[in-house]
Amino acid sequence: MRTILIASPKGGCGKTTVATNLAAFYATAGKETALIDCDRQGSSLHWAEKRAALASPVLGMQGRVGPKVTAKLPEGTKRCVIDSAAGIRIGEVAELIEAADALVIPVLPSVIDLEASEAFFAELAELPAIKRRKFPVAIIANRTKPWTNATQMAIARLKEGPFPLVAELRDSQGYVLLAGIGKSLFDYHSEQTRSHQDDWAPLLKWLKKLD
Repeated sequence: MRTILIASPKGGCGKTTVATNLAAFYATAGKETALIDCDRQGSSLHWAEKRAALASPVLGMQGRVGPKVTAKLPEGTKRCVIDSAAGIRIGEVAELIEAADALVIPVLPSVIDLEASEAFFAELAELPAIKRRKFPVAIIANRTKPWTNATQMAIARLKEGPFPLVAELRDSQGYVLLAGIGKSLFDYHSEQTRSHQDDWAPLLKWLKKLD
């Protein structure tokens, strides 16, 4: 089983959107997939419940922060995505990465989000598992608007950070609409949807290296 932790020091960065779409990608690829929701709001759990009747369901579970967060997953689970709580603390991240194979951090292209994330990156880099450079960490720029100076400057700044920027996901209302019905952009094959799926390709390629 491969377990991917999605975490961010700041709420509103699209963490749950990333977690649900990643889980749906694995499920539509035919892998038994679980989504553990560690956030009190339960947004990922509600999404999984709405998806239950689809041909590629995702098992939603409520989870508590700790190294045994995946302990109750059913046998045969191939992929697990952990949606951590908003504003997670570095100590909680340290516990969760004991159960994970990689950490993905979504960051919005705004000064406020960048400043909060950079402080988080500095703490993260000092965790023993990461300081030894053995635990994979990736950054994704989320809700980007590539034609704006704000996004371009944010991308340049993120590329100077301690962890690789592996993907840039463009802003789209489609994510919001699909989340409301338990679906993802990987459930569709229109030209417009494929365009946004291409944004995910670098992240999926990076995660593939874990296999």
